[in-house]
Amino acid sequence: MLGKLLVRYLRPAWPLIVAVVFFQLAQSIASLMLPTLNADIIDNGVVTGDIPYIWSTGAVMLGISLVQVVCAIVAVYFGSRLAMGMGRDLRGHLFHRVVAFSQREVGQFGAPSLITRNTNDVQQVQMLVQVSATLMISAPMLAIGGVIMAVRQDAGLSWLMAVSIPVLLIIVGLIVWRMVPAFTKMQKRIDRVNQIMREQLTGIRVVRAFVREREERARFAVASDEVQETALRAGNLMALMFPAVMLVMNLSSVAVIWFGAFQVQDHGVQIGTLFAFLQYLMQILMGVMMATFMFVMIPRAAVCANRIGEVLETDPSVAAPLNAASAPVPAGRVEFDGVDFAYPGAEDAVLHDLTFTVEPGTTTAIIGSTGAGKTTLIGLVARLFDVTAGSVRVDGVDVREYDPDELWQRIGLVQQRAFLFSGSIASNLRYGDAEATDAQLWEALDLAQAKDFVAALSEGLEAPIAQGGTNVSGGQRQRLAIARALVKRPEVYIFDDSFSALDLSTDAALRRALDTHLPDATRIVVAQRVSTIRHADQIIVLDHGRMVGIGTHDELVETCETYTEIVDSQLAAEAAA
Repeated sequence: MLGKLLVRYLRPAWPLIVAVVFFQLAQSIASLMLPTLNADIIDNGVVTGDIPYIWSTGAVMLGISLVQVVCAIVAVYFGSRLAMGMGRDLRGHLFHRVVAFSQREVGQFGAPSLITRNTNDVQQVQMLVQVSATLMISAPMLAIGGVIMAVRQDAGLSWLMAVSIPVLLIIVGLIVWRMVPAFTKMQKRIDRVNQIMREQLTGIRVVRAFVREREERARFAVASDEVQETALRAGNLMALMFPAVMLVMNLSSVAVIWFGAFQVQDHGVQIGTLFAFLQYLMQILMGVMMATFMFVMIPRAAVCANRIGEVLETDPSVAAPLNAASAPVPAGRVEFDGVDFAYPGAEDAVLHDLTFTVEPGTTTAIIGSTGAGKTTLIGLVARLFDVTAGSVRVDGVDVREYDPDELWQRIGLVQQRAFLFSGSIASNLRYGDAEATDAQLWEALDLAQAKDFVAALSEGLEAPIAQGGTNVSGGQRQRLAIARALVKRPEVYIFDDSFSALDLSTDAALRRALDTHLPDATRIVVAQRVSTIRHADQIIVLDHGRMVGIGTHDELVETCETYTEIVDSQLAAEAAA
């Protein structure tokens, strides 16, 4: 997967790759020329006492060194551009794929893991490209060029390379082989740390309300210690690698000097040549060591690439059809025809054989006990996931045949847990319509019974909203979420228990405003309070995913036992209060 990702995202940047290779090649050639010139200075200048030759050759070496430095700087610059560009593109594609996921795929991977894959995992692959552009390209050039130049200097000592290089590769290979499982485990444990931290930050009020700080600290400490343990294991292996490499290099140096000394004594080789051979051997081993550094990064980057590939290769279960149906004239008619739904891996279906129709301009309420499938039902209308049997139709067309954007344009969904984005009240409301005027925003706020509290704020529509809407109350957050849907002006409004945080008078005022100002819009309301839905045109009663009653409030009180029990329990609770 790592190679596949690199080919896919580096191919468009081939001019940068060519530039990196060119300047790294120039740098490597310059590096390989210096030992030979140094040998000439020793043999032809120092030994003979030819000072002008030393100065002239030294000036050439200085010029070559300057070229080497400039080429290295330029190569690093282009390498950085290459790595950063690839990281940008990969992160962007990963983000767009995650945004296209349905709730099924998000639940499959988990939000913490998706965050880690789009941040830490992409960073590891990006770092690999960065280091490859600066080290991996020049390493083989130095190693291969060093072998050629070393053999030219003294073929008699070449057997030392045939011993030291394989030994070094075997040591590195064994260490890397042990590191791969550690890096695999590390990424999973980083996911776990992110998951716990995200849970604690999101549920900080619950943690404090139940005085669970100590237990949550302990839970986080366990996850953090697991990451530390795995990182130490990988770090110890990494720490072992460099001393092993240096040991091989130093032993090789000693061997060159030892065996070379006998050749110098026998006048078989000159001193400068011996030192040049030693420098070339060091360059060869340095190239191997640089490749070793890459081998340290490749296992972790490969693990990260596999995790990224899993996301990129997972097709959303809710996808646009190849040939989307032509959109009918918007009316707001919603039909359920023999609908069943089961979550992946679940033993039993959540919804069973639901058949009913919501006529345009009417209000349909859905009520039932907790876990009856109410939220799942409305998720099928908005196609947050697809039915496992039957069909859901909007304006006579199966929702699976719509282009998703066209379907969602017809639906305004206010979910059970109202969520606001960081920004201002106006920016949040304009999620419904980016072109909405201030007058339209105030009109939506008025219908949602939120105008008074927004007008009381000194900044008005520009009042700041914290991430998640944590700086406003639950009721204010719900009313702003409802106003956001009203700005959109869709044909079908879906309120998933969106009135639960409102007091009874605000609830009643909001429902009257919707009936008065949106008489032609279709409204589907999920609620727990009977007072919220008793005036609906039809009420659907769910029990364990089955429709056990449908009709008006008065009809259901007479004919539906489950609905009667709900009404009686709420009346008893009100009387007790």
